[in-house]
Amino acid sequence: MKVLIDTNVALDILLNRIEFYSNSVGIFVMAEKKFVTGYISASAITDIFYIAQRKLGKKSVKEAIKNMLQVFYPATVTDDNIYQALDLELDDFEDSVQYIVGESLSVDYIVTRNTQDFAFGSIPAVTPEQFIETITDKDGTIAISDGQV
Repeated sequence: MKVLIDTNVALDILLNRIEFYSNSVGIFVMAEKKFVTGYISASAITDIFYIAQRKLGKKSVKEAIKNMLQVFYPATVTDDNIYQALDLELDDFEDSVQYIVGESLSVDYIVTRNTQDFAFGSIPAVTPEQFIETITDKDGTIAISDGQV
């Protein structure tokens, strides 16, 4: 199963946003343990750096992003992706790019806290909490389509 995490989920982890941290870091752990294949768009990485460095400082953010990229694969943003995103004519261009990148990777889910921003598309957008609920059984076992992990 492939997932694309949105900028806000990565920031929840890096900035240790208490209200959202445990579910967001749950996605990180699932990707780290290879239960899912996690991606983050290259364009989101620059946004994450810009936002997080104001709180954590450049050196700390660089290290944190390096650690994050040990788990989430950076997803290339091509010129075609940008043109396709422009054609979507959504209010939030960043979300347009995220969606097109997810589409190009054939991800199963976009994990975001702003699910309404992706309601237009065919890729299900879920919160970290919804994603965890979707792929785990009642006993907490991660269930991946044809079996349990």
